[in-house]
Amino acid sequence: MTTTRDDTPPALDERSVLLTMLDYTRKTAIAKAEGLSDADAAKAPLPTSPLMTVSGVISHLRWVEYSWIQCRLLGHEDEGPWTDEDPDREFHYRLTMPLAEVIADYEAMAREHDALIAGWDLDMVAAQKFRDGREFNLRWILNHLVEENARHNGHIDIIRELVDGTTGD
Repeated sequence: MTTTRDDTPPALDERSVLLTMLDYTRKTAIAKAEGLSDADAAKAPLPTSPLMTVSGVISHLRWVEYSWIQCRLLGHEDEGPWTDEDPDREFHYRLTMPLAEVIADYEAMAREHDALIAGWDLDMVAAQKFRDGREFNLRWILNHLVEENARHNGHIDIIRELVDGTTGD
């Protein structure tokens, strides 16, 4: 594994812990894809989950973070790949793209968000509200993204093992 990842924050304050764990879970997804061919990254080995590919899950993680930071937090217009007819399009629209490009896009978005988040207060209230009308803030979003990434990293583990037998931590 060549992707360097570290889950030890530089300090134990809330911001350091949240940002460290977000970075760690992002890099874990990337590390789990290392050495996988483009063809294998596009394979969906679970018969009941045809959208679950390593490449598709990494694309999904990229677009989920975009949605929470750009759209829900900042209130920008949603320019994600999904449509009403295909709400899960982010899982499959890039399957012909080389895995390295999918990962590079995810990493670029992560760097952009890290630069933005560095100057924001964790209590920053999102432009959008939950469906029931309650507000949420950057703190909640960061916790949610860590959870989202960690859950999907488990999916990547399963997919990877089924595709080429590789297991990892």
